[in-house]
Amino acid sequence: MRRALAILLLALFALPALAVEPSEMLADPALEARAREIGQALRCVVCQNQSIDDSQAEVAHDMRRAVRERLVAGDSNDQVFAYMVQRYGDYVLLKPPFKARTLVLWLGAPVLLLVAGVALLLAARRRRRLGLAAPQPLSDEERRRLDELLAADERCHPERSEGPLGQRDRSLGLRPRDGS
Repeated sequence: MRRALAILLLALFALPALAVEPSEMLADPALEARAREIGQALRCVVCQNQSIDDSQAEVAHDMRRAVRERLVAGDSNDQVFAYMVQRYGDYVLLKPPFKARTLVLWLGAPVLLLVAGVALLLAARRRRRLGLAAPQPLSDEERRRLDELLAADERCHPERSEGPLGQRDRSLGLRPRDGS
């Protein structure tokens, strides 16, 4: 049983390795190694945070083919990266450069987190300042009126009158805090 589970887990972890199809691989092992290195640094524009080597999307297939064609044509790694950035923008790089055009990529999530934190802090301060207190208990008159309404509801909907253990339930559907 453990062996079957281990084989299944290995197969699941190996799935991304199947993204680069044998027909895409270059005959020259050195060029193929460079293509794999470049493919691991380029983002699939469909799969978001997945490299083109790990993606099975058709766009990733086209991008892997373009990388290999550029390498076969004699381009350096930097030239291949420049070609892909020219074609797809800085977003195609899994580690985009820090410059004015990529500020959103680098600072978007931290700024959003900061704004959410400030909003929560302001809401907590406002709540504390307003002094939201616990509601007052029902007066005798309110309790009498509630009992009348519940009795009228029981007459109209007898199926609602019994609780989970068969006893009368006057909780208006609210559960006790202790979970019972």
